[in-house]
Amino acid sequence: MAASNAGDRPYDLVLLGATGFTGGLTAEYLADHAPAGLRWALAGRNQGKLEAVRDRLAERNGSLADLPLLHADAGDAGSLAELASQTKVVATTVGPYLEHGEPLVRACAEAGTDYLDLTGEPEFVDRMYVAHHETARATGARLVHACGFDSIPHDLGAYFTVQQLAADGPITTPVTMRGIVRAGAAFSGGTFASALTAMSRAKQMKSAMSERKAVEPRPEGRRAKPVGGKPHKDPLLGYWLLPMPVVDPLIVARSGAALPAYGPDFRYSHYAGTKTLRYAAGGALGVGAIGVAAQVPPVREFLKKRVPQGEGPDERRREKSWFTVDVVGETDGRTVHARVSGGDPGYTETAKMLAEAAMCLALDDNPESAGQVTTAQAMGDALLARLQTAGIDFTVL
Repeated sequence: MAASNAGDRPYDLVLLGATGFTGGLTAEYLADHAPAGLRWALAGRNQGKLEAVRDRLAERNGSLADLPLLHADAGDAGSLAELASQTKVVATTVGPYLEHGEPLVRACAEAGTDYLDLTGEPEFVDRMYVAHHETARATGARLVHACGFDSIPHDLGAYFTVQQLAADGPITTPVTMRGIVRAGAAFSGGTFASALTAMSRAKQMKSAMSERKAVEPRPEGRRAKPVGGKPHKDPLLGYWLLPMPVVDPLIVARSGAALPAYGPDFRYSHYAGTKTLRYAAGGALGVGAIGVAAQVPPVREFLKKRVPQGEGPDERRREKSWFTVDVVGETDGRTVHARVSGGDPGYTETAKMLAEAAMCLALDDNPESAGQVTTAQAMGDALLARLQTAGIDFTVL
């Protein structure tokens, strides 16, 4: 870190938001899997709730009875600056990030502190790039958004597939790639709230994207872009595909722009996959209906209450949940079909991904990077290895 003595800081990693549902799962994962030497802490604004989380963690791991608890309030810039100055890495589960996220991003960028979140909000990611990327580059901070199911399986799934395409040498021809998501799981309240907010802010999202394009440099001599597709039946997989207007293809394309290994011309499309046309049509109608409802504030708030944030399914239901992301990459007449798969995507695996990414930034030998970066760009092979060890499967079919 160029502008900070990170080694002198008392903590390697601080988790903000552990009193919420997904934050609590992330804390439990750290309690079970953090190495003995990791210096970590919990942060939040309610001391009593933090103590209750610590008590729960101590039941899992007795060495955590004295786990440090730090005061930090998402609305108090001073407390966030103090938090960022004490640690190498901050991971936050406090969303929606458009409402609560920027003060912490600013504090981390200015302090040279690595930052991770679970956002799926393209507008937030673009606004943070415009406002804080250059500051983070100067201080050495790595600002890594979308470190849960949005968008690690897709970003690292594409990264893994590119590695297979390049097994016999560097890629010199255009690459077309598609990611197809399937899942059997309860919907995350935080993801649903973020989606509703994004659907209600189409104009602001477009404006933020334009502002980013005006200042973001393009790769020299190369191209990488997300490509919107149309509903169709996949000739290789046999699934009916429904385009997904989410943050994932933007993240994947940014990795493609940042990493020359993706070749001279990289294009990525993103879909939900269903086995029958009936389900695909129903999904399209459902997304369209939610999009219309999101434009009406009272209806939007009603829908948010129907899938509340900070709550989630019980352990038994999560254990039955699953996800797959099929990634098909094609170049120079060759096709690679890879698959990323795991358990409950919205909660259990998201907590695992965030925790492993945070430990990866804090402890591992990662590629040199700074500013707003993707998981593939910031961590690449190190995070891929961590996730495979943690039980998320990356295979070639």
